[in-house]
Amino acid sequence: MNRFRDRREAGRALARRLGAYAGRPDVLVLALPRGGVPVAFEVARALRAPLDVFLVRKLGVPGQEELAMGAIASGGVVLLNDEVVQALAMPEEVIEEVAAAEREELRRRERLYRDGRPAPDVRGKTVILVDDGLATGSSMRAALRALRRQGPARLVVAVPVGAAETCEELHGEADEVVCARAPYPFYSVGQWYEDFTQTSDEEVHDLLAQAADGDELARASGRAE
Repeated sequence: MNRFRDRREAGRALARRLGAYAGRPDVLVLALPRGGVPVAFEVARALRAPLDVFLVRKLGVPGQEELAMGAIASGGVVLLNDEVVQALAMPEEVIEEVAAAEREELRRRERLYRDGRPAPDVRGKTVILVDDGLATGSSMRAALRALRRQGPARLVVAVPVGAAETCEELHGEADEVVCARAPYPFYSVGQWYEDFTQTSDEEVHDLLAQAADGDELARASGRAE
């Protein structure tokens, strides 16, 4: 199977699978930073939809940070992995200490990425949640569960490439899952890109600013008409 040249090309390919959502006023595209943002930028542009980010941070076990005892998402929603918490008899105060640190990092990133723009209201919206790929799907799963609490009308997962079993599993969390490609064997997301250079904070900021400027021009054009 051919690889995508980069995330922007992958986003254009993914957008072609989402044509049914083009031009709808209820649609909002949310990216998982950082790698999901260049993909989502192309999706949002093709669908003529607003673009924003939805941040998820892992809550690592102190001393074993790669082991996730949960996650925290935009809006401060904390989701715990009960199996890990119970198996390690993790004290509540330790969980809160880790969550507080990650909560501050979420706030820092949101300030950096949004330039003071408020987080979008997803209530009653059709939210298309975009990343550059799905391997285990843990971040996407946490984002879906956190977003579901905010009352969207519909949650759509959209990725250019993903492990087939993960794409299938997420049908239990989302209303629709669009995996443009689900190669087997999968191995890793980066394998399916020629250029999988890490997306920088500056690129995330600039793409969001560009999208926001485009939204403002569209609104001004609508008012003029």
